[in-house]
Amino acid sequence: MFWRLFFTFARIGMFTIGGGYAMVPLIERDVVNKGWLSKEEFLDIFAIAQSMPGVFAVNIAIFVGYKLKGIPGSILCALGTILPSFLIILLIALFFTQIQENVWVEKIFKALRPAVVALIAVPCITTAKALKLSYKTLLIPIAAALLIWKGGVSPIWIILLAIAGGLIYGLYLKKN
Repeated sequence: MFWRLFFTFARIGMFTIGGGYAMVPLIERDVVNKGWLSKEEFLDIFAIAQSMPGVFAVNIAIFVGYKLKGIPGSILCALGTILPSFLIILLIALFFTQIQENVWVEKIFKALRPAVVALIAVPCITTAKALKLSYKTLLIPIAAALLIWKGGVSPIWIILLAIAGGLIYGLYLKKN
């Protein structure tokens, strides 16, 4: 099972473009479909991994590995997630000047952008459905994304506003 964990996360790390959030549907599919974790356990790990500092996909890999096989499992899953990206970036760095001038590489990355957006949107939608969030609850992240994207508002201001709103709600409004 140890090596299956490593190779599962290495495969996901090797073939996912778009970062940690783009990996979530693939990780979820693999660990839930193989029966390693239930959907609820995965959602718990997803929530914890988001709240931890560090790379999101590595955090999920560490938690999944630890849940299944303890510390050795967490190390193997983390390495499986990190090593493919590291090696690919290392290869790109070796040939960067040749790649940078290639028009086809630029076109490939432009073509991949919509797929990356979809890969990031899928876990957001499935998590919202699993948590049974209402459409009214989804207005807050949508408004924040629009303010950042179209309004040019700094994400720092959005985070500070969210902290203030959470404090006001938790300390004053929720009590009433």
